[in-house]
Amino acid sequence: MKRRHFSATLTAGLAGLWCVRVAAAPAGSAPVVLIVGDSLSAEYGLRRGSGWVALLQARLQREGVRAQVVNASVSGDTTAGGRSRLPGLLQQHQPAVVVIELGGNDALRGLPLSTTRDNLRAMVRASRAAGARVLLLGMDMPPNYGERYRAEFRAVYADVAREEQAALVPFFLAGVADGPHAAALFQADRIHPNEDAQPAMLNNVWPQLRRLLVRG
Repeated sequence: MKRRHFSATLTAGLAGLWCVRVAAAPAGSAPVVLIVGDSLSAEYGLRRGSGWVALLQARLQREGVRAQVVNASVSGDTTAGGRSRLPGLLQQHQPAVVVIELGGNDALRGLPLSTTRDNLRAMVRASRAAGARVLLLGMDMPPNYGERYRAEFRAVYADVAREEQAALVPFFLAGVADGPHAAALFQADRIHPNEDAQPAMLNNVWPQLRRLLVRG
């Protein structure tokens, strides 16, 4: 797929922004895992309750890990949008762990990588200042973006995670976008993973997230 077509399709697919329902955690409840992401975490084009975040809550319960998931993901969001929303979310939910899944839309819209890096760094620092541990979900771009740009984009996540001592999943869509059956794991727009891909996405996140929840 050509870069221009990829970006145009994304814009069309994300024209209507919407947010997954978010409920405040009752006082004295289980530790909160706050997910701040874009369409990949907001169940874009999926049946409600079938996305990786919903599967995460079920897995926590199944494996006996005490935590409550709050999904504050918004389709089409950028790191700037996440950065602006985060202070209110931290105050409202007082999370133990913040999962940041943002940055893909920055690249698809041609925003400077330096801006993406600054926004991610600010989000990590704000989360840690609020007492939360942080997990960054790294992303990659399609091959037609060129290997140099892709390497620089991937490095944004690695650099921020290293500098700010945050946990990192190097590529959130590993085994989905880069697997032998990738075409069968995406919706018709060839951008958003379908329902069959959601367990693999959760499997990519789970080891690092579980480690943060059970640590200390």
